[in-house]
Amino acid sequence: MTGRILPYGDHALLVELDGLDAVLALFRGLEAAWPDGVVELVPAARTIAVVVDPRILPLSAARGWIERTRPLPADAVAERVVELDVRYDGEDLADVARLTGRTEAEVVAVHTGTRWRVAFGGFAPGFAYLVGDGTVDGGAADALEVPRRATPRTAVPPGSVGLAGTFSGVYPRSSPGGWQLIGRTDATLWDENADPPALLRPGTVVRFREAR
Repeated sequence: MTGRILPYGDHALLVELDGLDAVLALFRGLEAAWPDGVVELVPAARTIAVVVDPRILPLSAARGWIERTRPLPADAVAERVVELDVRYDGEDLADVARLTGRTEAEVVAVHTGTRWRVAFGGFAPGFAYLVGDGTVDGGAADALEVPRRATPRTAVPPGSVGLAGTFSGVYPRSSPGGWQLIGRTDATLWDENADPPALLRPGTVVRFREAR
């Protein structure tokens, strides 16, 4: 493992890495070799928090496990794929087309033609930051890079599909937000009665389909 492991309270360690690709690769390796005593793995843009039950897995043992773990490429583990049907009628679709130099139809084609992967969660329960992980058709995976809105909305409807920077995401509930909205899905992103409650978990591949 290439990175730095730091103390993170009495029940966790924080692994600092060079970037998102390194985070995803190590996350796959850790998840594939999950020992007793690990409670949760929480990836972010450049870090992974490893939360443990120190009565079962002391922090010193957890550190050794992390150091021995080999990062894995995406094709080394079985993929979980979630398909989301989207009505591409978002309020910012025309702006995204203008910002990317495409037509609205081309924006939809790129978004649906991109294999998106959950990099990490955050912002709200069930919200997943999705990164382009190759394309099926429609051009380069980073072709929809756009800035956040200059003025965030005070309330974004649940199920809104948006873009910000190189990320795509779906708002699981009504909340303030500054992402560029291109559509909406009826999928339930967070169900506290489900196990696990989040539909989109780190490593999951997400395919968007245009609803007819």
